[in-house]
Amino acid sequence: MNHWEQFLAPYKQAVDELKIKLKGMRGEYELHNTHSPIEFVTGRVKPIASILDKANQKGIKLSHIETEMQDIAGLRMMCQFVEDIHIVVEKLRSRNDFKIIEERDYVTHKKPSGYRSYHVVIDYPVQTIQGEKNILVEIQIRTLSMNFWATIEHSLNYKYSGQIPEQVRLRIQRAAEAAFRLDEEMSLIREEIQEAQVIFTNKKEKDQRRGNSEAKQS
Repeated sequence: MNHWEQFLAPYKQAVDELKIKLKGMRGEYELHNTHSPIEFVTGRVKPIASILDKANQKGIKLSHIETEMQDIAGLRMMCQFVEDIHIVVEKLRSRNDFKIIEERDYVTHKKPSGYRSYHVVIDYPVQTIQGEKNILVEIQIRTLSMNFWATIEHSLNYKYSGQIPEQVRLRIQRAAEAAFRLDEEMSLIREEIQEAQVIFTNKKEKDQRRGNSEAKQS
């Protein structure tokens, strides 16, 4: 266990640092009062049991997991609209604090299951007391509806050990298409939605300032 804690420590550091950096991107948009393509960011380090299971399934030797397992450290960036995904990808490409080594576009080219998301694998340098260590990190960029579907599909895969019954599999495929149609419909009224959100945010801030002013006067 101590060996695993030492092994995973730089991965945890990478996730913590990247969460701060990527959330900072959202903060920059807010400071400029412009629509943020990033709704929120989450991150995790794969549990030891999951690492061992995946290594066994993929035939990866434990001595090779640093170079052959790309998602020990993982982040998810959620977007409101499909168009936002491509904006976020471009922003990641323009950064110089890490290097993109692979991209997989499952938004344009969905998986047979119906899964949609955009995966970016980066080489991220972590500063440790032993010196710099490069960590592979997988960043998934997806809409909220894509994430909802993927979470459900993941749970079903776990329940049925990857052998989802045909009737259930067909239903989640239809659900995937319904989720994507929702994204398409939202894209058609994207400007209306963004304008409404700005109006709502401004009203909320105005009400808050009014409340603070009244509290001081009393």
